[in-house]
Amino acid sequence: MKEIVDHIIDIVNNSISAGAQNIIIDIQESATNNYLKISIIDDGKGIDENTINKITDPFFTTKKDKKVGLGISLLKYQAELAGGSFHIKSELNKGTEIKATFQLSHIDRQPMGDIAGTIILLITSHSNIHFIYKHQTDDGVFTLDTIEIKDIINDISTNNIMRSSLKKYIEENLKKIKMTY
Repeated sequence: MKEIVDHIIDIVNNSISAGAQNIIIDIQESATNNYLKISIIDDGKGIDENTINKITDPFFTTKKDKKVGLGISLLKYQAELAGGSFHIKSELNKGTEIKATFQLSHIDRQPMGDIAGTIILLITSHSNIHFIYKHQTDDGVFTLDTIEIKDIINDISTNNIMRSSLKKYIEENLKKIKMTY
């Protein structure tokens, strides 16, 4: 995984596989305090304690068709490599929260990647899921809630113009709050 958005896609797909209907993608960054925090919170089936203790092991997976489970272990590795940390908490039948923190200015921090395109990909690929995307910087906050744009989303999966317009809307708002790429 070359960019942080790759990790976001992986974790969100795990959330959806766990039956999540509501997913929050919360990104906080501060140039002043030199951090980038990524949190993904879902209301899926949760993870039992035995699995939680193994989940960052790259050779552990719950998927029957795979021998390794690199997604979460790679996110943990990348966060720690960039002077940050990784935390996961989960409760059965309640959901899971994954947090990765990076030093924003660290030379080994992966680039964010196309977060606007990633959000569009996720909400159009999973239009039945309620997403909240929140991005906070030292200069402001941008929030996109799919409940508020439900009528657009129903059209967006087949309408390139609507997808493009929504992506531009996200990009413009991220520019206003001076998101770090």
